[in-house]
Amino acid sequence: MGRIALFTDDPGWHGARLKRAFAGRGYDCAYVSLTACRMNLDGGGLPIAIPGFEAALPDGVFVRGIPGGSLEQVTFYLDILHGLKALGVPVYNDARAIERTVDKGMTSFLLKQAGIPTPPSWVVSHREEAEAIARREFAQGHQVISKPLFGSQGEGLQRHSGPDDLGFLAESNGIYYLQRFVSTGAEPHDFRVFVIHGRAVAAMRRCGLTWLNNVAQGGRCESVRLDDALLCRMAEDSVKKVGMAYAGVDIIRDAFGHYSVLEVNSVPAWKGLQSVSEVVIADRLADDFLALCRSDIDQTRACAS
Repeated sequence: MGRIALFTDDPGWHGARLKRAFAGRGYDCAYVSLTACRMNLDGGGLPIAIPGFEAALPDGVFVRGIPGGSLEQVTFYLDILHGLKALGVPVYNDARAIERTVDKGMTSFLLKQAGIPTPPSWVVSHREEAEAIARREFAQGHQVISKPLFGSQGEGLQRHSGPDDLGFLAESNGIYYLQRFVSTGAEPHDFRVFVIHGRAVAAMRRCGLTWLNNVAQGGRCESVRLDDALLCRMAEDSVKKVGMAYAGVDIIRDAFGHYSVLEVNSVPAWKGLQSVSEVVIADRLADDFLALCRSDIDQTRACAS
């Protein structure tokens, strides 16, 4: 039986679904916290130690979460992922992909450079600059959203409609990320498209109780068929551009029917999406991940022969 390491500090619903999917395919899956891993660079034993894998490195690692912490701690966790990939262990999603998308500023940059529609965004290191940008947007009739540079599930987002709101400008340790607010009309909503191996496999419409549509913020999930070619292609192009094996892509459609990509998530939740989709997402992920593992093993053997 093959052995998979599932990096997470909170296995929960998603960890249980993945564990069951891997078991059904003949693989044992162990939950491991990245905080428990270490590097052994004394020339003896495995260079990266993972609890439960003392005799040999896993056949692959599936990343379901990167623990928070200081810059040094998070850098170390990503170094573990970089190191495992360098040792020939398939990492899903790999550290490079996570680095590109956990940082909302870099995601916006890559989308913009690729010509993929995304709302105007700004990243600055001075509050005065951030306020000046917001005031300029207000003068042009727009509203702005301030977001933590590293964040998820709609936590910490602030909407600003005028100068009196700027006292609540969200900050991330001296960095300000601003994005022009996109109105969807009377009923707030956006779309989450799940992409695996370059193809959209499931989608939902998220209808917010407020302007926030995240499921974690109370958003209601509605099933969406994958017959909107533009929506699917925009999600697939976004994932390809940032180089991810799988992702959850958040797309919004304004009151005039124009789509924009808000975010690309490299460690996406799918519990809400699963509740309105007939596709068993954990099974799809397990199949794609194990295909990647087998491909990497074949390449390693070919290089060794």
